Amino acid sequence: MTRTLRDDLGHEVALPTTPVCRVVSLVPSLTEAVAATAPEALVGATDWCTHPADLDVTRVRGTKNPDRAAIADLRPDLVVANKEENRELDVQRMRADGIQVWVTDIETVPQALASMRRLFVEACGWSEPEWLVEADRLWAGPVPGAHRRVVVPIWRDPWMVVGHPTFTADLLARVGCEVTTAGEPGRYPHVDVDRLDASGADLVLLPDEPYVFTADDGPEAFARTATRLVNGRLLTWYGPSLVEARAALTGL
Repeated sequence: MTRTLRDDLGHEVALPTTPVCRVVSLVPSLTEAVAATAPEALVGATDWCTHPADLDVTRVRGTKNPDRAAIADLRPDLVVANKEENRELDVQRMRADGIQVWVTDIETVPQALASMRRLFVEACGWSEPEWLVEADRLWAGPVPGAHRRVVVPIWRDPWMVVGHPTFTADLLARVGCEVTTAGEPGRYPHVDVDRLDASGADLVLLPDEPYVFTADDGPEAFARTATRLVNGRLLTWYGPSLVEARAALTGL
């Protein structure tokens, strides 16, 4: 017996009437979230899924090139994916193979909390996890006025930065930081580093993913603007890291 729900993009997904017991995650954030919610259900994850550190499941290659044969061999009740992280073509091919795929669509903190609650409670039939309740409490309330302008590079040579609308920009707005792109539009625009340095930003946040900025690789490019190395997981992931992120980013 199955029941049918629609994922964040409105696609019908056939789910068991009993709680979902075999999940493959193609998104690092969601892998950590599933592992913290129903660890016994997680049977597969990508090579990029680094949390929890002791994760011991079958690896199914990357977010952009998942091993569909390996996924099928795991006989998942559900594969969880994300509109931004995963390719639509891969999702379509898995669905054509008879694999049920739930795609999330997350661009804000409230969207993240609502999407994960719906995925875990309604779709998977699990109890709402305590970390999600705590994250909801920590991030509730209106968006404050911005008191600091920040640049958030995610790549160099060429330089790319976080823009709008993105989960990271919304997250930072909720701790009073306005993401700036030196006037370049788009979600992840390419911007010359000299323009970024001259943009009048108060701070450049250099995360350790997807590009691994370090003390010797990144700060030297900014002569005018102060820089700070930050944990990329706290800026871009939307699972249990949201609980840690509130205190860490408020400290900015």
